[in-house]
Amino acid sequence: MAPMDFEAQTLRQETAPIRAEIMERLTSFMGSETTRETGISGLSVYRVTEPSGPMCGVYEPSLSFILQGSKRLYIGDETLVYDESRFLITAVGLPTVAQIQLPSPGEPYFCLVMKLDLKRVRQIIADIDVQPAELPQVDLGMTLGAATLDLFDALKRLVCLMETPQHIPFLASQIQNEILYRLLTGEQGMRLRRIALIGTQSNRVAKAVEWLKQNFAQPLRVEDLADVASMGVSTLHHHFRAMTAMSPLQYQKHLRLNEARILMLSNDLDAATAALRVGYESPTQFNREYRRMFGAPPMRDIKTIRALHQQPNTQDPETDLSAAG
Repeated sequence: MAPMDFEAQTLRQETAPIRAEIMERLTSFMGSETTRETGISGLSVYRVTEPSGPMCGVYEPSLSFILQGSKRLYIGDETLVYDESRFLITAVGLPTVAQIQLPSPGEPYFCLVMKLDLKRVRQIIADIDVQPAELPQVDLGMTLGAATLDLFDALKRLVCLMETPQHIPFLASQIQNEILYRLLTGEQGMRLRRIALIGTQSNRVAKAVEWLKQNFAQPLRVEDLADVASMGVSTLHHHFRAMTAMSPLQYQKHLRLNEARILMLSNDLDAATAALRVGYESPTQFNREYRRMFGAPPMRDIKTIRALHQQPNTQDPETDLSAAG
């Protein structure tokens, strides 16, 4: 058995009892719902009970902990696979294609997602003042780390607060700080630190990413985007691809096509109207790029989704195109 496989198996075995307890509490809390806010700021729970095809969306800054099941994520040219043994940390908004794998027939996929508060992260960095070993200046803005017993113990205590809501205002933030502290002092601490701190290359790229998210329907001049990031054009291209696994133009295209798909599903727009709404001037180009990304022409894709799902649901439940980073 490979060392990584052995480590993952060991982590799954060590955390199995505490994950089962968390899921038992969440099952009682959720009832028949598949997505629910917990009442704790920034903490949501998601459950998937039926197999589904690939889902497209935009991951916002967050921490994701799978309690049961696994997921494969495609980000540009990169692929990440994680399950109960790994947590996912997303530092900037990234367009993704996700495929959820249920643990077995009849058993649901369960995931807890905690919004990543970068202001809080910066405060903890200032408080602990630890300088871990250097890594490359810019990394992919999404990565995996070991989901340890200590992390699941903190998550359990956070979930238990739902049963005593009078304690949430005082205790929830302390437990969330503990989770962030463990991440900052762990194997992925430098990556989280770099994206949070003002003045680093990653932070400047993050500004460009955020600007594109807010202005994806507008014509893109890379020179203007470089000005937003306070970088040269070639430097921006290099670091933008390192963080997002795609070029600025590819990133804009993913945002446009995801938003067009949502508009057609939720607002019953035709393809030409949706294309114009998200910034395409040519319906032919829109249809071509849409088919390349989703595997079918726009209206056929929408018809298929509606046939498979009685209610529109094209996004991964852990993603939200409209959420601020």
